[in-house]
Amino acid sequence: MNILFIGDIVGAAGRNIVFQYLKQLKKDYDIDFVIANGENSAHGKGISYKIYERFKSEGIDCITMGNHSFSKREVIAHLDKMNDMVVPYNYPEDLHEGYKVFYVKGLRLCVINLLGSALMHPNRQDPFEAMEEILNKVEADLFFVDFHAEATSEKRLMAEYFKDRLVALVGTHTHVQTADERLLGNLAFISDVGMCGVYDSIIGRDVSEMIEALIKHEKTRYKIAEGAAILSACVIKIDETLKKATAIERIQIRPY
Repeated sequence: MNILFIGDIVGAAGRNIVFQYLKQLKKDYDIDFVIANGENSAHGKGISYKIYERFKSEGIDCITMGNHSFSKREVIAHLDKMNDMVVPYNYPEDLHEGYKVFYVKGLRLCVINLLGSALMHPNRQDPFEAMEEILNKVEADLFFVDFHAEATSEKRLMAEYFKDRLVALVGTHTHVQTADERLLGNLAFISDVGMCGVYDSIIGRDVSEMIEALIKHEKTRYKIAEGAAILSACVIKIDETLKKATAIERIQIRPY
């Protein structure tokens, strides 16, 4: 089984580069299932129902989220129709399950979304405790985790602790692809898959606006960057008989 995971999709530029390359990536890597992080897909914060529908129509099987899950409050009204979106299990608002089980090549694949605790908002359940809860109550053959967290150390610790019970743990949130992909026990791991968004930006945000806001301390409005985009993703290969990961490969497509 080959799973394609697409890193944080940021704004229109991120969406467009995914749509441009997705079919070819699925063909080149013989992909059976596609997961994408969509928590920044609507102008850099959150997702809309319209964007969700477009992701599904383009061939994305599951959309994971993060700390901006409900930045677009319209999503709450459409949650019952966004059946293949997974909001972090330990997100403060109790509007979601935090995981979903899909049937892929005859196996039950459970996709889990969790928020980290280090350097992030503290009012949420501990992610290690949350993971134990899920593993103890969900019946599945394979467990795949999008760990939306800030600290690489917390992501690596999570991978080490659960390496014999999961097939994959991929990091999202920092928008910068790391070069630490590896196999740990049964699990494929990478600290951060990276982003799909404008290449010349501050993790997807307009450079000039960030300078004005954070260096000059001027009042600004959040501005997404414009320009050519980078695509960041990874492919994880799973042995269906042994139910373990056997390979992980980073993908990065730069505009220049």
